[in-house]
Amino acid sequence: MIQKNEMRETITHVASELFARYGYQKTTMDDIARACGKGKSSIYYYFRNKEEAFIAVLEQDIIMLKAKLLASISSTSDPKDKLKRYVITRMNGMKSLINIYNVIKNEYLSQFAFIEQIRERYDNEEHDIIKGILDEGIKGGIFEIEDTSIAALALVTAMKGFEIPLFIKHRPDVDLESRLDKLLSILFHGLLKR
Repeated sequence: MIQKNEMRETITHVASELFARYGYQKTTMDDIARACGKGKSSIYYYFRNKEEAFIAVLEQDIIMLKAKLLASISSTSDPKDKLKRYVITRMNGMKSLINIYNVIKNEYLSQFAFIEQIRERYDNEEHDIIKGILDEGIKGGIFEIEDTSIAALALVTAMKGFEIPLFIKHRPDVDLESRLDKLLSILFHGLLKR
């Protein structure tokens, strides 16, 4: 069983590199098999089709990103700092994961139902992590939020909005951290003059 898992991980890693280099449409199961030094039938033993291999690649990327996020927020006890670290780590992490980047950027891929299912599951996990940080901040007397679930949803939505200029328009001149600091400032201090 261990060898099977190791081979599946190897194929997923190779597939990830190919999808990142050539994109989903241009990468074939033959390409993956060749790059692994295996016959195509061997690859089909681990993955029924290209879609299943791509799902494994995306899930691997999400696991890596989630580990980075959890590490970043566990390094502080201050909920306000956790939220800031989460947002910055998330946006930088998303930018570095080429296959997720391609999913966000490529309208063709967004038409696949499996992409929407993965994204929805990730959004729900992200919502729960942020809600946990907000709840912690309320318990500590740092945040005053009427409904942390709605606030978490708003934050997830705002971060998705920041993906557009970063990924789709590919603007390297955008100072991500500065923009995120401004977003968090609005979140922490509101819009109304006090």
